[in-house]
Amino acid sequence: MNKIVYVLLLSVTTLVFASSELRKESKYSASLCKMFTEKALKYEKNMRKDEYAKVTLESYKNRAKIYCTK
Repeated sequence: MNKIVYVLLLSVTTLVFASSELRKESKYSASLCKMFTEKALKYEKNMRKDEYAKVTLESYKNRAKIYCTK
């Protein structure tokens, strides 16, 4: 159980740091915006009910925001 919590905390920390670093510059890309938006919608519809799945979904949503912002 402790390994799972550690991995989740590490994943969330990495995602938060990466998303804040990527937002410093505009990374707009129409194709990546579309891809991550569709990926997040599809994943959310079929996702499992565990913490790792929630972190993965948030990652897709964050990347969609990054690439969809002009």
